[in-house]
Amino acid sequence: MSRADNIFISNMRDIIDNGVWDTDLQVRPKWSDGTPAHTVKKFGIVNRYNLQEEFPILTIRKTFFKSCIDELLWIWQKKSNNIKDLHSKIWNQWADENGSIGKAYGYQLGVKHKYKEGEFDQVDRVLYDLKNNPASRRIMTNIFTFADLHEMNLYPCAYSMTFNVSGDTLNGILNQRSNDMLTANNWNVVQYAVLLIMFAQVSGLKAGELVHVIADAHIYDRHIPTVEEIIKMPALPAPKLEVDTSIKNFYDFTVDSFKLVGYECNTKKYDIPVAE
Repeated sequence: MSRADNIFISNMRDIIDNGVWDTDLQVRPKWSDGTPAHTVKKFGIVNRYNLQEEFPILTIRKTFFKSCIDELLWIWQKKSNNIKDLHSKIWNQWADENGSIGKAYGYQLGVKHKYKEGEFDQVDRVLYDLKNNPASRRIMTNIFTFADLHEMNLYPCAYSMTFNVSGDTLNGILNQRSNDMLTANNWNVVQYAVLLIMFAQVSGLKAGELVHVIADAHIYDRHIPTVEEIIKMPALPAPKLEVDTSIKNFYDFTVDSFKLVGYECNTKKYDIPVAE
């Protein structure tokens, strides 16, 4: 069993068995038939993944690795907020007639800010500090910009990364205000594990630990039967992630720069309803 499988199963079991339901509250999300989409949740889940031990992808359920990386590059490398720059349909429901999701996600990372060393957007500032100020305790990003929330078609869920260099090792903390655990938990873990690996490689560092902090870790009511089935699936060893080590520039990475070796997993397709 992979470490990611173990953490996921433990989280899901804890939420279902010990979580708090919001059935007595008015909720924003609804199912396609108009029924309120209620959840059971745990507050303040913290998971730790040591990237030097294994790559944290589920085997009890398939995580679509290439699509994960494509979205990651869309946000962090292209700094785009338009679905025309994305090769999947995961953001279609949030896009307007022009394909824009508003001033959200990649848009915020691409906004330039003034520093004493010059102007940088958030991504380029991280790259600059990792190379020039690795002892800094201020290497972070934040896309939850209150002044622009009214122009975002969806508020950021995974909104902040804090990077910290210890010796020759780069560690990171991903802060997430809300996590739909069935559809997005391992998706986000895989993405930010890869992001940490990318930043480490181009900065001459080793990728260390990813800490994932989730404020509201929830399972939707209609997802519970699927969750119960998935967490009973046999788990397999984690695959190995191979990265093109010749890449020294963050903006030279592509989806094809990453390869999972020996990824065996449960490939059953699940009909998972979407709450909107």
